[in-house]
Amino acid sequence: MKQLEHIEAIEKRLWTAADTLRANSNYASNEYFLPVMGLVFLRHAYSRYLLVKSEIEPHLPRRGGKERELSKEDFSQKSAIFLRPKAQFDYLVALPDSADRARAIIAAMESIEADYENLRGVLPKSEYQELDNQVLGQLLRTLNPDELKDVSGDVFGRIYEYFLTQFADQKAHDGGEFFTPVSLVSLIAHILDPQHGTILDPACGSGGMFVQSARTVAEQGRNPTERLTFRGLEKNATTIRLAKMNLAVHGLEGDIQKAITYYEDPHELAGRADYVMANPPFNVDEIDAEKVKNDPRLPFGLPGVNKKGKVSNGNYIWISYFYSYINEKGRAGFVMSSQASSAGRDEAKVRRKLIETGDVDIMIAIRSNFFYTRAVPCELWFLNRNKPAESRDKVLMIDARNIYRKVTRKIYDFSPEQEQNIIAIAALYRGQAQIYLDQVKAYCQRVLSEADNCFQAQDDNGGHITPLPDFSLSLESLQKSVEPFIKTLKNDDPHTEVWAELHAAKTVFDKDVYAFKNELSQQKAVWKNKDAGNGALKNAVDRLATLAESSRNLVKQTELVFKLALRLVDTCETECNARDSDAWSAKEIIRARKAADKVRGLAVDQLKQVRYFWRQARWLTERFPDAELRDVDGLVKLVDRAEIEANDWSLTPGRYVGMAPEEEDDVFDFEEAMREIHVELEDLNVEAAKLAAAIKKNFEGLGV
Repeated sequence: MKQLEHIEAIEKRLWTAADTLRANSNYASNEYFLPVMGLVFLRHAYSRYLLVKSEIEPHLPRRGGKERELSKEDFSQKSAIFLRPKAQFDYLVALPDSADRARAIIAAMESIEADYENLRGVLPKSEYQELDNQVLGQLLRTLNPDELKDVSGDVFGRIYEYFLTQFADQKAHDGGEFFTPVSLVSLIAHILDPQHGTILDPACGSGGMFVQSARTVAEQGRNPTERLTFRGLEKNATTIRLAKMNLAVHGLEGDIQKAITYYEDPHELAGRADYVMANPPFNVDEIDAEKVKNDPRLPFGLPGVNKKGKVSNGNYIWISYFYSYINEKGRAGFVMSSQASSAGRDEAKVRRKLIETGDVDIMIAIRSNFFYTRAVPCELWFLNRNKPAESRDKVLMIDARNIYRKVTRKIYDFSPEQEQNIIAIAALYRGQAQIYLDQVKAYCQRVLSEADNCFQAQDDNGGHITPLPDFSLSLESLQKSVEPFIKTLKNDDPHTEVWAELHAAKTVFDKDVYAFKNELSQQKAVWKNKDAGNGALKNAVDRLATLAESSRNLVKQTELVFKLALRLVDTCETECNARDSDAWSAKEIIRARKAADKVRGLAVDQLKQVRYFWRQARWLTERFPDAELRDVDGLVKLVDRAEIEANDWSLTPGRYVGMAPEEEDDVFDFEEAMREIHVELEDLNVEAAKLAAAIKKNFEGLGV
């Protein structure tokens, strides 16, 4: 069963198709998301059902020559949902137009809820009655593309998260507050590193903290359902439904209670949680001070009360609650407004008391535009009630505001490698140098494997490709298709100069590809005999610099030789009247040019990967050459309590780490800069199209 590694295009296509159908329903965008998410849930459940079914059936016991029927218990043991025949997605997709699809979907949801008590009243049902039967049929087919019929359940788990992201981007529900960016949640989960016990999220939204925690445990080869217990609080009933569906999509269960966390503690977990993870509302000023002033979850007292009897700012209510929930060995990781780390007056008094406990562990500053519905910067706070004695008076300050990847013009996130680099810094702080070394080693191995993939790889469909050799052959094919016409020309015709340039550039290109392959073989041979220590890994990064630079040069040469080939074709057509010649096969040349362009893109993308992963390795080894934590200007500093006190008890990383030195020009990544420009241009084009459509509609409404 194949696993798709790159499903971004499929996600985008599915979303576009599903969102387009909204125009054919009576729902506004803030109502449409729940029935759509319900069908994504069903599709994922079916994908997981088929996978587990194939694993179970060969081992079913037989009695009297008859195989025992599948049961709910068979699937529960493998974190999957048992689906009765009429709840299976293929059954729903195959329904004829004469069937009542809404009724069939409702029946499917009801059958699941009947079997799973934790989902009773959670799945959308009546919402489907507002959707046209034809629209429902199209939506079912949209969510069942052929290329996703044979993939593992994790793919639809990703699609579920992608749809949550898109709905948040549209502010589809409660201002998008139900969704925290995956990159931030993943970073919190990995730095918090839950092993076993109870995880509480007092502002759980759609349950992303639970899902990422489970993934962290699964990455370690352990079963999250056996090691973790999830408890959540959420005030919005619809969001609770999303959270429970999200957990079920990932084979998880949790006790999520409807409550206003400021005033209620239905789980009674104060001092008992092993881990707390959350992204609470920022800067809330409507908390009734009278109701919370004696709450045992406020060990440092109220942060301040305004003239209306409200808590001036709820940030330190949340921070105090998070601290009070964890047990004597517990840890907390949460998102907080950047205002909180340096807030003054009564909030500063609470912060000082918190710092004086010695339990503030790590602070990470995040730049603006990481959230889908607010552009404000934030910080990630980490508390640890079980810090080593030598670290109790210290706080690790990481300023990650210069670490980001541009997703759209308005949205940023961390690439997987950027996230791993921050995790490696935290590991060095905790004395876990092996995590850092393993990351550097993984990058070096990835450089070699990506270089290998330039010559032999698999495409997204599992097919065999050889990017660099394929590109070279495609150029030769394009040259051969032009050559019959070239032979009809004189040596002093306009094509002569570009033909010579192309021939020379192609010769150099083939020579450098050969040299690149030889260099790769030598690097692989040396790597086999490498030592796993820091010195050897650092030397390996330095040694791989030549391979990375060669890949960069080959990118430039690939683009150059292709442009020369296009220029030759253009010169023949515009200056040598090629279209009037019987020796000019336009169709063949167009076909050869398109083929060359396709493999050019594959080759360039693959070559860029070589240098990209080398740059990640160098990023770490340049900053931490001894595999030990050290202060790095503009990035990280280990700060003691005396310095914090001298800075008004501020926990703002940027106040301590200083300014990063300007990088030299040779580090400038032209390709990345162009990618960001392309992203921005694409977004502006989309916005322009929307504005044009709106203007046209307004004019039509005015009868203009």
